Formats: sequence, structure tokens, C-alpha cells
Amino acid sequence: MPSPQLHPEGEILPPAPTPKFGAAPAEAYSPEQARRRREFSVWDPRSAPGTYFLLAINIAVYLWMCLHGVDPKLPTEADLIRYGANDTFLVLHGQWYRLLTATFVHVGFIHIACNMWCLWNLGILGEPLIGPYGMVAVYMITGIAGNLLSMATNIAHAVAYRDPSSLFQVGAGASGAVFGIAGILIVLLSNRRLPFPWAELQRLRSSVIKFAAINLVIGLSTNVVNLGISIDNSAHIGGFLSGLALGVPLSPRMTAGRERYLDRQKFTFAVACLVLALFGYWIARFA
Repeated sequence: MPSPQLHPEGEILPPAPTPKFGAAPAEAYSPEQARRRREFSVWDPRSAPGTYFLLAINIAVYLWMCLHGVDPKLPTEADLIRYGANDTFLVLHGQWYRLLTATFVHVGFIHIACNMWCLWNLGILGEPLIGPYGMVAVYMITGIAGNLLSMATNIAHAVAYRDPSSLFQVGAGASGAVFGIAGILIVLLSNRRLPFPWAELQRLRSSVIKFAAINLVIGLSTNVVNLGISIDNSAHIGGFLSGLALGVPLSPRMTAGRERYLDRQKFTFAVACLVLALFGYWIARFA
């Protein structure tokens, strides 16, 4: 069996500092916006428990690895696999849980520091729009989607080039899920009915778009220029596209009241899980 090659997700540049929703003075809102603002009671914009919960899990896994002898700067491939990193060969042989656990495993301190900084910035921006449970759900769904696309890419490469070594590449990190959060934010911040000044929403959306674009370009450039790092671009793209897809059905219900919005979230996330399960089944059959 060929030895696996380290293939962690790459580092992500932090987005611009995130302003809190509701920081604009009252006179910045039109009467219609003020009315919607009074009706827009989804979640407390001053707290982000879902985001901090995800940060805590990621940090706890990293510390657990370090306390059990894993190199904090550069874990070995065996270490990453032992603690739940993604490996196409192992997933195809029944270890499907790795599609999720890999989103909490990181390749050293710099890797986790960059990803957690980005998760925190995007999380405190996005959680008031989707809520704590929604934030956790989006993280997991888009992280799994990214790892599924990465797995499909590895299989396609192995079949096309008759090179089984791509089946043993190791992938780890939260950046696929981080791109997923960026994707859903781009869609949700496009909703003009949100009770915030449109210019502010445009500015925030532009910042998230720039964040995603810059980091996708950096990742894709490693396919052309050797920067000394290996980035799982398929996981980034899969997470980002799935985030955009999740935002489309949610956006129209954001201002329809909390109960309707929660119902739409439950339905959307359930359908997304079904689609991912079918995609995974198809990949396994294809392989």
C-alpha cells in the first residue's frame, strides 16, 4: 500500500474586522427599516454561542492531540489519521465519520490559529442571521460537503490517471466549513428586506466576497506555483458552493418571523443532509 501524502487544507487570511449588527444610530434607518428592525427578532446579535462552541471543540481536539504526544507544529500523517482526519481509502471502507471529524482536526498551530481566527470573525457576523444551532449545522453540513467533493476529486484522479496514491491523501481542517459560512453569508446579506441600512449590508457582503475570492485564488495558485504548502482546493470549493446553496432557500424567510424561519432552516438542513448522503452513496458506488 502506498504511503499517504499529507494534504491539509490551507491557511486562510482573516477577513476585515466585523462590525456588530445594530451598531448604526437610529437615524440611519428609514421608518420601514425601523419597523422591520422591531419585527426582526431572531437571535441576540451580542452573543454567538454556536461560534464559540465550534471554536471550543476545535481547540479542545488540538490540545488533546498535543497532550497525547502529537507534534504541535507538524503532526505526522499517522497522527492526523488516528485523530479523525479525512482519508478517501478509509472512508470508502466504512469510516464515513471522518468526513465530519476531519473538520475539527488541524495540521499544527499555524493551521488552527488561522482557521479559528476566520471562524470567529465570520461566526460573529453570521450567527445573528442564522442562530447558534444554524451556525453549528452550517459548519457541519458545508464541512462534510467539502470533504465529499475532495474525496470525489481524489477518486476521479485515481481513475483518470490510474494512480491509486491519490486515494491515500490526508485532509484536515475547518477551512472547508469556514468557506461554507462565507458562502451562506454572501447570500443572506443580499436580502434587502433585512432591517439594516442597505449600504452597510453591501459593505459587509463585499468584505466576505473579497475574503472568499482572495483565499480561493491563493489556494488555486498552489496548483501552479510551489508555495511550500498543500491546499485542499476541492474541500474549499465544495464548502463554499454548499454554503451558497444553503442560503438560497433561507433568504426569503429571514424576515417572515422566527418560527417560519426556523421551520425553513430545519427543512433546508434536512434536505441538504439527504443530498449529501445520496452523493456519498453515489461516490461509493462509482469507486
